[in-house]
Formats: sequence, C-alpha cells, structure tokens
Amino acid sequence: MRLRPPRGLRVRLVIAFLLVSALSALITAALTFRQARSAILDRTQDNAVHELRAQVDSLAPDLPFPPTTQDLRNFTRQLDRAGTSRDWRTAASYRGGPPVSAPGETRKTEVPAALRTAVGEEKDAVVRQRVEHDGTPWLVIGMPVLYGTDGADERRAVSGLVVYADFSLDGDKADIAALVTAAQAGAVPALVIALGPALFAARRVLRPVRGLRNGAEKLASGDLGTRLPVTGHDELSDLTRTFNAMATHLEQDDAELRRMEATARRFAADVAHELRTPLAAMTAVTEVLDEDARGGTLPADTADAVLLISDETRKLARMVEDLMEVSRFDAGAATLHLDEVALRTLVEKTVQLRGWQTPPGRVVVEVPDDVRVSVDPRRIDVVLANLIGNGLRHGAPPVVVRARREPGSEARDAGGDDLVVTVIDHGAGIPDDVLPHVFDRFYKADAARTRSEGSGLGLAIAAENVRLHHGTLTAANSPEGGAEFTLTLPLALPRPDVPEVEEGP
Repeated sequence: MRLRPPRGLRVRLVIAFLLVSALSALITAALTFRQARSAILDRTQDNAVHELRAQVDSLAPDLPFPPTTQDLRNFTRQLDRAGTSRDWRTAASYRGGPPVSAPGETRKTEVPAALRTAVGEEKDAVVRQRVEHDGTPWLVIGMPVLYGTDGADERRAVSGLVVYADFSLDGDKADIAALVTAAQAGAVPALVIALGPALFAARRVLRPVRGLRNGAEKLASGDLGTRLPVTGHDELSDLTRTFNAMATHLEQDDAELRRMEATARRFAADVAHELRTPLAAMTAVTEVLDEDARGGTLPADTADAVLLISDETRKLARMVEDLMEVSRFDAGAATLHLDEVALRTLVEKTVQLRGWQTPPGRVVVEVPDDVRVSVDPRRIDVVLANLIGNGLRHGAPPVVVRARREPGSEARDAGGDDLVVTVIDHGAGIPDDVLPHVFDRFYKADAARTRSEGSGLGLAIAAENVRLHHGTLTAANSPEGGAEFTLTLPLALPRPDVPEVEEGP
C-alpha cells in the first residue's frame, strides 16, 4: 500500500519540527559521542604510555647491554608483572631483532609490522596503534628505550632497545557503548518533550491561517463585510491586509453591480408599465381592424398591412406582459393564490385554451384522473403552456404530458409526496451546450435567429413560477430523443400564514 504524505498543514509543521529536533539531537549526540570517545581513548593511551614509561625507566638501568635473549625475557617478565592492572603483555627487541616475550606466557605480544617500521623511523618517539582481535579492540605500544644525553641538544640517546606492549581496550569499549546507550535512551524523551513546543508553535503559526480560511469561507457564502484583525508585521499580517483590501473591493463592486442591476430592472419595469396602456388601446384597435381585414371589407394590400400590424402589436403586448411578470418576481411582489384542482383538468384546459387539441394526437395527456394538487392554477397554466408550446415550436409533435407521484424530498420541511410532471416532445432534443442556459432570460440558442414568436422570457418565467411553488423545473434530453422537461411540485403545498395581497400592476 502506498503511503501518502500528511495533507494537514498542522501535521506537516509538527512533523517538520520533530524532524529538525531529531536531526539536531542526532548531530549533537554524534559530535558528543565522537569527542567523548576520543577523550576516553586518548586518556587510556596516555595513561598506558605513562605507566609503561615509568616501568621501563625503573627496570632498564638494571638491564645489561648488550642484552642477551635471556636478559630480554627476564626484562619482559618484570614488565608483565608490573602491569597487572592493565593486564598487558610485553616484548622487547634489541637493534631490530625479533620481539622477545617472557617465557611461559600463553599469549604472545602481537606486534604489527607497520608499528615496528614506524618505531624504526621515529627512533625516539612512542608509537601507538589500535588493532582488532576477534572483534575486541587492542592497543599496541612501541616504546624505544633511551638513556643519558647525546650531547649539545641534551636529547637522550637511543639505546637500540624497543619495548612493545599490547592490552585490551574492552573496558573502554564498554564505556563507549554505555555512551551510545545513554544517547539512544535520551533521544526518545527529547523527541517527546519537543512535541509540546512543536504543537504550540504550529498552533501559533496556523492561527492566522485559520482566520484567513474562515474569512474566505464567509466571503464565499456572501458575507462581503468580513474583515480580519491585523496583528504583527510579518508576512501573515501582510496577507491579512491584502485579504481585507480584496474584501473591500469585492464589497464595492458588488454594491455597484446591485445598483446597476436594480436600475436596469426598474427601467425595464417602468418602460413596460408605460407601454402597457397605449398597447392595450392599440390591441383593441387592431382587433377591430383585424375583423375588417378578415371580413374582406378592406382592400387586399391594406388588409395584409393591418394583419401584420395586428400580429406585431400582439407580440409586443405579450412581451410587455412578460417583462412586468419578471419585474414582479425580481421585486418579490409575486404571490400565490392557491386552490386544489384536478391536474388532468388543468392540463386539458391549458391545451384547449391554446387550440393545441387539434389535430388529434398533437398533444397527448397521460395524467391520472384522481391526481389533485394544491397550486395557483393561473401560474401552473403559464408553466404548462410554456413547456408544451416550447415542445411544439422547437421540437416535434406529439408532445406527451405525463404525471406520477413520488416520495417527497427529505430536505423539505413539509414532507409528503411530490407530483412529478414530464413534458416530452419528439424533436431533435436540446444541444448539450444549450441545456445549462435554457432557463436564462433572453437566451437564444441560435445567435443568428433574432426574431421569434416568443419573448425569450417564457422558460425563465416558468422556472420562477415553479420556484414560487417550492418546486423544481429541469431540462434534459429524453433517451428516446426529444427534449424532456420535468416539473416537480409538492402535492400538499402549505398555505402562507400571511394574508394574500393583490398583485401589482
């Protein structure tokens, strides 16, 4: 299984702090160990050399020169007896001869060739070398024996006699091992103790970061008045100042956009309101002229012109009505007049009022007779008319209207069942890039199509009416082809507690 690095910033900071602490402790322990090890070995070597020198200086004067082999054996026996505290074994060599040890010893002094060579080169200096036998460190000393002085420089003369001694450093090894054990034993408590400062430091560092995160979440939720307190003069305080400046600009831009949007909506509502009265009069006049044109009382060219003007006047009047309806939704002035009705009757009435029942099969209503729903009949009629009319204009017949009951959404406080109404046509469907925008105001799927029978507000008004009923309206493409609009409404819509008011103009 692949291990993933920790994702939390706090965890990363704590781990980084502990790693730095562990690395610092490791380096300190390594340097301390190295110095302590060198000190222990140097002290042992110096003491051994000092003791050997003292014994050699004490016994060498009694040694006859030139010494015989037996003299060297006797000499080394005396040295071995004097060095019982270190348990060294000695050997003596005269003028480059082989080292001679005391007779009867089971362990002979092992003198490395390199050490003998170094003693020969240094002449009057003590040479030391650490070797290893069977995993145990040993120290071998080569000490030339000097006597008298050699004249003007008052240096002691080389006698040609060299004493070798070796002894085990096992005791020092145990001391060094104890140092390693102590360092390892101290590392774990040091890391545990370092965890506290690590958590404290991480909390101090992350406190401004948490504040910035909370502030960003408030901004994202729409609370543009969010500001954060600035403390200190570090990089995080600069970031906090930048955040506050960004929030200020966002709040100003949002206020400006809201002002411009309100102005635009008020302008559209005012224009629609001012056009409503003259358009009503024009519609009445064109209807009279329509009758004359269709009755053949007007010349043919005049009749065509009258019919064209009459048609355009009706479109303009319908657009003005749609604009006024949208302005009511924007102003929050749209209200519901609830009534319990049979859904099938409501759908059939919508179809008959628009003359869509002919030819037969153009609109197919598959709604059970026993489905009753509490809605505003006028607004649901607008919704159904927009959906069915959209299917007939932009899709292809037959347009099928179906209804079914479904368990209500748990998120809705009122509970109860939902009424799901689907309106499906048999056209080419809606392009995928258009689907997200079908409920946008004045959205045209084909930019080249500048004129249409509708105002471009029909589906937007339908969606607003559904929202007013606490329902949803979605658009998709049917698996069998064609566009499919799904209207979901709660069957038992609660009546508002406040008295209903008359709608605005």
